[in-house]
Amino acid sequence: MIRVLVADDEPLIRAGIRMILTSADDIDVVAEAANGREAVDLVRAHSVDVALLDIQMPVLDGLSALAELRRAAPTVQPLILTTFGERENVLRALSHGGAGFLLKDSAPAELIQAVRAAAAGDAYLSPAATRHVVDSLASGQTAARGEEARRRLETLSTRELEVLALLGEGLSNADAGERIHVSEATVKTYVSRILTKLRCENRVQAALLARDAGLEPS
Repeated sequence: MIRVLVADDEPLIRAGIRMILTSADDIDVVAEAANGREAVDLVRAHSVDVALLDIQMPVLDGLSALAELRRAAPTVQPLILTTFGERENVLRALSHGGAGFLLKDSAPAELIQAVRAAAAGDAYLSPAATRHVVDSLASGQTAARGEEARRRLETLSTRELEVLALLGEGLSNADAGERIHVSEATVKTYVSRILTKLRCENRVQAALLARDAGLEPS
């Protein structure tokens, strides 16, 4: 079972997320928090695989909770629940190692998919979330940043660039494998190499680097 913590300051939102997640036979919501401080404390008290964190919460917001969780419980995979209203929030979440991003208007099936992906170590960035991230960062796009991204991508092989472009689309390892006709395990190996070469903490950071460089799937 995938053990999940849900953190949101609105009880109805938490109840809705619980109902969706527990409809899957492999997911169990083991704790709920109304703020980021409660979330961090509950992760310490429970064996949690995935923490679903809303950005806007009292006492301790989701991004601050994410930073604490990365220090206190590095094996927990944090998913950020957001509307991507502010560019700075996205950048902070990336810098603190968020395992993925999910929009609040996402379909129930996407929520379940995201939790499963995060639990498998396959950080989730949906195509819809990818578009919102790229749009939110577009105003800060500079020629220098694009040049720097392209320079970093020079260390990758042709196949690694192909895989990275698919990450930029928000594809999972399994979907990327189907696209380029290799196994999911092979894609996972490529992703590990890509993260190491690009000095990225997770797939989300790598995906955004691909977008900065203008990398598109072939």
